[in-house]
Amino acid sequence: MEFIRNHTRKGAAARRLASVTAVVAAVALLAGCASDTGTNTGTDSGAGGGTDGDLSITFIPKQLNNPYTDVVLGGGESGSEEAGFAATEVVGPLEASASSQVSFINAETQAGTSVIVIAANDPDAVGPALEEARAGGAKIVAFDSDTNPKYRDVFISQVVAKDVALIQVEVIAEQIGGSGEIAILSATANATNQNEWIKFMEEELASNPAYKDITLVAKVYGDDDDTKSFQEAQGLMQAYPNLKGIISPTTVGIAATGRYLSTSEYKGKVALTGLGLPNEMRPFVKDGTVTAFALWDPAQLGYVAAFAGKALADGTITGAEGDTFDAGELGEREVGADGIVIVGPPTVFDAANIDEYDF
Repeated sequence: MEFIRNHTRKGAAARRLASVTAVVAAVALLAGCASDTGTNTGTDSGAGGGTDGDLSITFIPKQLNNPYTDVVLGGGESGSEEAGFAATEVVGPLEASASSQVSFINAETQAGTSVIVIAANDPDAVGPALEEARAGGAKIVAFDSDTNPKYRDVFISQVVAKDVALIQVEVIAEQIGGSGEIAILSATANATNQNEWIKFMEEELASNPAYKDITLVAKVYGDDDDTKSFQEAQGLMQAYPNLKGIISPTTVGIAATGRYLSTSEYKGKVALTGLGLPNEMRPFVKDGTVTAFALWDPAQLGYVAAFAGKALADGTITGAEGDTFDAGELGEREVGADGIVIVGPPTVFDAANIDEYDF
């Protein structure tokens, strides 16, 4: 299996998306100071509008004030502008709980928003609210973390889910020499993407003879909260003194675990890999805490989701397998089985290439 190590290099497009990301991050941070339950930000205060030339799009991530989310939303803002939406909003909870997104979906339904783009904290908890939104005429695009397929029109997926799982198992196995105890530090217990990756990891560990000497001893959940993830990492080391490696398939979790390991007696002794942002993980790669980790370009998720939403709103696609739509700088995209659109393959980051990336 090959995994790309050279996509998303620095360049004009990357710098443009990064600049939008910075704006979104700043707005999200200010909003977080003003509310304990959630927030609403946007590039246009006008909501609603399903008529031609007045289409609106709203992004509802798992949670705001999350560095990974900021990058995704930066791409979404850029894609929405290029696709021609008249109004773009970002709303969402500050905590990634199962039902925390429902009130935001309901508000968008009442506002008559044309396209709702959501990363589900729970695939079913958001279902009734999304069904009501669709009944009101909204198109539903899931991205990053899928809903139950019956509640959305398309799902914009980072990569083939199994590939994400396999690369993480491959990297941790290499780092621990093919044997020993490992643990998984995930996000929330109900996160669709996390659970799908973990399922494939478990299957690979159980079925691949190359991993017969590796034992998965624990799965813990940091809820995409920095403090809780740090504590869970600490707890793993106390509960499993023979632990040789940790996989954290969440950008918050891997950064928090890296911070813990970097100042502990386990630095250089316990391997850490998973899914991380290069800018957050760079210090841990430079100081030897982390050898390698993986991710995709998060901005592309939001960017493609915006163009998919526009195509759905315009009626040029329905979300059926074989539908194609233009995704701006990223070219034509095709809807696959079960309404899934794949953005791109994972990239492995290590000391040799991490300075080539800026997100």
